[in-house]
Amino acid sequence: MKEKKTIGSAVKRTFLWVILIAVAVVQVFPLIWLLDFSLASSNEMFTTGLLIIPKKIQWGNYVKAFVDGHFLLYLKNSILINGLAVLLVIFISIMAAFACKRMKWKLAGAVKTLLLIGMMIPIHATLLPNYKIYNAIDLTDTIWALLIPYVAFSLPQGLFLMTSFLEAVPVELEEAAVVDGCGIYRIVFGIVTPLLKPSIATVAIMTFLNNWNEFIMASTYLSSPKWKTLPFSVLEFTGQYSSNYAVQFAVMSLTAAPAVIVYILLNKHITKGVAMGAVKG
Repeated sequence: MKEKKTIGSAVKRTFLWVILIAVAVVQVFPLIWLLDFSLASSNEMFTTGLLIIPKKIQWGNYVKAFVDGHFLLYLKNSILINGLAVLLVIFISIMAAFACKRMKWKLAGAVKTLLLIGMMIPIHATLLPNYKIYNAIDLTDTIWALLIPYVAFSLPQGLFLMTSFLEAVPVELEEAAVVDGCGIYRIVFGIVTPLLKPSIATVAIMTFLNNWNEFIMASTYLSSPKWKTLPFSVLEFTGQYSSNYAVQFAVMSLTAAPAVIVYILLNKHITKGVAMGAVKG
């Protein structure tokens, strides 16, 4: 009986591993395909088969993408806009979570529910109304045109995770701080915030990943190169009659690289933070 159970468990384990490997291959294949096409010439693109074996590896695609695609300028804009969005989402989420969970006022539950409803609204559903508002108050083609929607649509998720983690923070710590004479800001940022580090890390990473490759809003609100983000690099090699597809694939590889690196390095924080937030929530 023990031998049969051992064989059965081994078969189940093998079957599980086969499924997981198959899923991993399916998930990773688009990245392999992207890198493969980025190292080929444009003429080699129009061949049969899923992958290409380049006759000569075209490292020049990356050089052209980096120089002619204004990569450094768009990278700077992406880092600045996403960095500010992350900081604002964390700052507002902490204050909103404390106000809705710890402070006693009649509309606390209603305000929290209203903010969380934002998770149900797709970000691009507000594209036209936002454009009309920005155009009326001269906010188009400015950093605020992207920063406001990025923060607004990342805030509900940040609030949800922050309130879930805040429930695990003992109220007695805050009561003791009040007895010692601490003000509200010192309690929030000096006592509560350090205890929310796992949640802060999760919110920061997810906000960054959600907004990094956003393009539709950026292309709608921005016209000059001053605030354009990384996805615009692809358009630099799109012509009216022909396009340099190989360099476009190189640009997409460079654009995806920061998000992939962040996800690989901080994957444990993402899964841990979401799991803990879901259990506590």
